[in-house]
Amino acid sequence: MLCLGETMALFVPGEPGPADQVRTWIRTFGGAESNVACNLAQLGLPAKWVSAVGDDAFGKAVVAAVAGQGVDVSGVRVDPDRPTGLYIKESGLMRYYRSGSAASALGPSLVDDLDLNVRLLHLTGITAGLSDSCLDLMRALIAVPRITHRLSFDLNWRPRLWTQRNPAVLLELANRADIVLVGDDEAELVWGVSAPQEIRRLLPGPSTVVVKHGARGATLLEDGAEIFEPALRVEVVEPIGAGDAFAAGFLAATLAGESPARRLRSGHLQAAVALRTHDDVGLPLPREMVRALLDADAQGWADAHLTTQGVR
Repeated sequence: MLCLGETMALFVPGEPGPADQVRTWIRTFGGAESNVACNLAQLGLPAKWVSAVGDDAFGKAVVAAVAGQGVDVSGVRVDPDRPTGLYIKESGLMRYYRSGSAASALGPSLVDDLDLNVRLLHLTGITAGLSDSCLDLMRALIAVPRITHRLSFDLNWRPRLWTQRNPAVLLELANRADIVLVGDDEAELVWGVSAPQEIRRLLPGPSTVVVKHGARGATLLEDGAEIFEPALRVEVVEPIGAGDAFAAGFLAATLAGESPARRLRSGHLQAAVALRTHDDVGLPLPREMVRALLDADAQGWADAHLTTQGVR
C-alpha cells in the first residue's frame, strides 16, 4: 500500500500551561498520508510512504520516525534547497509553516519513479492544495491506469491551503477515485452538503464513499446500500490524527474483504488509537480487545467505553 503526501516535523508542548510560556517542546512528526501509512503498518500491512523533505535535521528526523513505525521510506526524496515543513500543536490549535517546503515542489515527474504495483494508492486533498505542481501530480496519479491498485482519496480539508486556490478541484479529484472518505462537516464547508445521500449524489464516480460524522459514527455508501455504524465511545486525549487512523482501519478491513459493518468498526477502533494520545499516531490496542469489539453485538458495542485504562 502506497501513501503519498507531505509530512512535517511536529512540535507539541512538553509541559502544561499557555503556549507562550511553555519552554519545553517535544518534537515528533505528522502528516495525513504518513499517519495512514503508520497505522497500516501497525495493523500488519506492508505500507510505503513517498514524499520529499529538506536536507536538514527535521527532514532526517521525520524520515527516521516514519521508518521507525515499520513503514518503507525508500521513495522519500531529499531536496537540497527547500526546507522540511513544520507545524506546532497548541491545545488543539494547529500552526503550519509549510510555504515553500520540499514537498510543495513535488510534481508529475514523480510518477515515473513510483512502483504502482500495489493494492492501494492513498492520496488526500492536502497535496492538491500545496502548489500548482502538486495539483498536477495528483491529476497525473489519478490518470494512471489501475491495473493492480485501487485509489483512495480523503478530502482532508485544510482551508488555509485554499485561500488562493479554487477548492472546486477537490470534487473533480474525489470523483475519479475508487474510495472516498469525507467528514460531513468538511463536505458542508467545501460542497455545501452534509447528508450522506447528498454527498453521494455529488460523487457518483467512486464505488465506495464513507461519510464520517465525528463522535457519532460513520456511514458507508456502496453497491446502492447505506450502512451506518456508531463510533466507539472513547475517553479523548487529543482528536488530531483520528481521521487518518480511521481511514487506515477502514482501508485495511476493506482489503481483507470484511463486511461493511466490520470495516466501519475497524475504522472506529483504529481512530480510538489516535484519540488516546497527543501524537498523531498512537499505540495499538490489544488484539484480544479488538477482536472482542469487532465481534460484539450492537448493544455490546454501544455499551463499550474505551478509556486510557482499557474498556469498561
